[in-house]
Formats: sequence, structure tokens, C-alpha cells
Amino acid sequence: MGILSSLIFIPLLGMIVVMLLPKDNKWAIRWTATVFSGIPMIQTAWLTWDYFFNYSGSAAMAYMEGPFAWVPSLNIEYFLGVDGISVPMLFLTGLLSCISIVASFNIQTRVKEYFAFFLLLEVGMMGVFVSLDFFLFYVFWEIMLVPMYFLIGIWGGPRKEYAAIKFFLYTLFGSIFMLVSILILYFTAEPHTLNILTLIQSGSTLPYTLQMVCFIFFFIAFAIKVPVWPFHTWLPDAHVEAPTAVSVILAGVLLKMGTYAMLRISWPMFPEALRSLSFWIAVLGVIGIIYGALVSLAQKDLKKLVAYSSVSHMGFCMLALAAVSSAQAIAGCMFQMISHGLITGALFLLVGVLYDRAHTREIAVFGGLGSKLPVYTGIMVFFSMAALGLPGMSGFISEFMIFIGAFGTLNKVLVGISVLGVVLGATYMLRMVQRVFLGPFDMAKWGGLTDINLREIIMVVPLMILTIWVGVYPKPLNELMSATLDNLINLMAR
Repeated sequence: MGILSSLIFIPLLGMIVVMLLPKDNKWAIRWTATVFSGIPMIQTAWLTWDYFFNYSGSAAMAYMEGPFAWVPSLNIEYFLGVDGISVPMLFLTGLLSCISIVASFNIQTRVKEYFAFFLLLEVGMMGVFVSLDFFLFYVFWEIMLVPMYFLIGIWGGPRKEYAAIKFFLYTLFGSIFMLVSILILYFTAEPHTLNILTLIQSGSTLPYTLQMVCFIFFFIAFAIKVPVWPFHTWLPDAHVEAPTAVSVILAGVLLKMGTYAMLRISWPMFPEALRSLSFWIAVLGVIGIIYGALVSLAQKDLKKLVAYSSVSHMGFCMLALAAVSSAQAIAGCMFQMISHGLITGALFLLVGVLYDRAHTREIAVFGGLGSKLPVYTGIMVFFSMAALGLPGMSGFISEFMIFIGAFGTLNKVLVGISVLGVVLGATYMLRMVQRVFLGPFDMAKWGGLTDINLREIIMVVPLMILTIWVGVYPKPLNELMSATLDNLINLMAR
């Protein structure tokens, strides 16, 4: 079995082992899930290291497995491979999945089912990032829906059923459009194929109208996942009701699947349609940036604030993706995807830490927590600064690259308006820090709060290290992706 297949099948094996354990042995279940999630994390770290030193100078797919005939009558193949845009996403998925499982140790109800679903979710996420056959890609894309639906619907907050059904219906609605596009591509290709690499080469030869139809259908499917305004309304509900660890995966990995799929599939496959619609994609990005930031300003719930900030930050990715001829902007989009995964994943973990102790996320009821919880405050302020784009942290690098690239290729007014998102981001993050951690402390109400513990510190320290590393020394990550991104720019310029 190759390393890419093992990234899929080790969590699947872990899910089966967890299901066979006695349900009363909660510690065995937790540690088994941690081991079967830890192995892919180590593998993705090695994969990133090896790819950087041996493959990063080439735009070709690496570690390829297949194509092996799977359903020969329909020309469906088992075909896996990675390049400079999927390797960083695999590492992010492996890291956040393992951290999220450790963060879930406080789950007390139906522990066996919870960890089994979580490992199945990891199977789907890993599969999406390594698939090079549309059938395989679609299967893994849909697999993720089921565990996420149950993780929110069973272990979520007071409105969990509503949030889970809304998430499921929105994503399924988008998947139908994707399926129609895949079928159009399959039947127009001669011979019929679902090989993504082959269809990227032939997609640009399709008639303009057919390119537009397929591009728009794919865009709807992927935009719902990002989520692009106005497809975003499922996100705050899902985040607020989901358990902490599920929010981390939702923000850190699932949202990135939309932008990853755009870069992997629809952007290089339909270059004419992309050029025709790039202005409107930029408009949607700018609306998302400003709207998400303004709504974050109005939030009274910590988790909702971070959720709506995701709409704003992913708007920067859409702005970058609209600047199709700029290598800096597309690289900035990748940096933003990784940076947002690290920072927002950590913010959701930290909100969960406070919620576990105070049983409320309402900003107004806190104040002066800095004097009572100094370590927690320091870490929370660190990630708040990273989220608002402080220089020296990953958020600054990604947004700076996006603005540099977009300003040279997109409408200057649109880019100018989007810069306001940075100012608004600083406003809502600093306002939150001031209200929660500064000012007088209510000893009578919060005197019993305890500071962040060792397990919780271990969860966020890797994210802190990577946030600073990418912010201070972005060169390795840039080199890892540059050949693949240059190839993508050439494909989009056809």
C-alpha cells in the first residue's frame, strides 16, 4: 500500500477498531482514536518534508498510485496523487485532526460513536486531497457529509438538529450541481473518462457555453463549502452548535476544500469561463470580506464572532482566486488557506477552553479575565493578533501577498474596498480582547475559573509555532508550492 492510500485506510481501520472496543472503556476508545489519527499526522509531516526536498521543483504529480481500473465498464479508476497545493492541505488535515481528537477527550456521551465518526470524517478529508479521479473525489466529498451531520446533530448545542440539517441540505444541494458537471464532462470526453488530469487538458477545448455551464455548476458546489456570500448562512449555525473539535475541523479543513477544489478542478479546466466571470468572483469576495467583518463586529457570542470572521477571511481567498494571472495572488490564497486553518482552528479551541469552564460564550458577561487566567489570556491575545494580520504572523503574509497580486490585475476600487476588511478585522478582534480580558474582574462570578491546563496548551502550541514560522520565514512554504502554482497559472492562461 502506498503512502497516499495509507492516509485514507489507516483512519478507516481506526474507525473499525474503535467500533469493536467495549463502549464502557472510554479511555481505550480515546487513545485508540488518537493513535490512528496520530499516524497519518506523522505521515503527512514526512510527506511534506520529502516533497519539499525531492519534488517541489516539478509541477508533476508525486507519489502517484494508479490509475488502476476500478469499474472498467465505466472507465472509473482508483487514481491518487499529490502536488504543491495538496501536500500542505494534507499536513494541515493530519495536524488538525489529531489535535481535534485530543481536544475531544472531555466528550462523555456515546464516546465510541463520536470517535468512530471523527475518524470517518478524516477518511473523507484525506481522500478529497489525494483523489485524481472524479468518481473517487465525489465519493470522498460526500463521505464527509455523514459523520459531520451526526457530530453536529448528536453532540452539538441546543439547536443542533436544525444546524446539522441545514449544513447537510446546503452541501448536498451543491453536490448535485457538481455531479451534473461531472456527468457533462464524462459524456463529452472521448473516450469517456473521469480522470481529472485528462479532463483538465480537454476542458479548455469545450464549446464556450458548455464551459460556462460546467464552471458555474462547479462554482456553486465549491462556493457553498467555502462559504462564499450569499451561500454562507449555514456556517454560523453549524459552528455555534458544533462541539469545539468539530468547529476546528469545519473551519480549519472543510472550508478550504471549496477553494482547493476551485484550484484543482474548475480554475484550470475552464479558463475562458473563468476569465469571463473573474470580475464577479472578485465582487463576491469583497462582499464576503466586508459583510463578514461587519457582522463579526455585531456579535455578542465569542464563537459566532470567530465563525463570521471566517466568512471575511475566506473572502480574501476569493479575491485572490479572481486575480487569475497573478502568481502572487494565487500563492497568497494558498497561504491564507493554511494560515486561516491554523489561526481559526486555535481560536475555536480556545473559545472551547473558556466555555468548558464558564458554560457561556457571551462576551458581555466577562471582563478582566487577564488577571485571573494569565496564560490563557496570553495565548488568546496571540491568536487574536494573528487573526487581525499583525506583521510577523502568518495572517499578515497571506493578506499582503493577496493585495499585492490583486492590485496589479483586478479593479483597483474593489481591492481598495477589500483593504477595509483588515481595519474592520482589527476592530472586532481588539474589541473582543478588551471586553473579555481587560477592565475590572468580577471575583464573585468568575473567582472559581481555572487557567488553561497542560493538555489544552499542548493542543495549541504546534499551531502557535507554525503561525510564527510561516509569518517570519514563509520561503519554504512558497518554494513547496511555486512550481505547481506556476503550472496552474499557465493552464488558466490558455
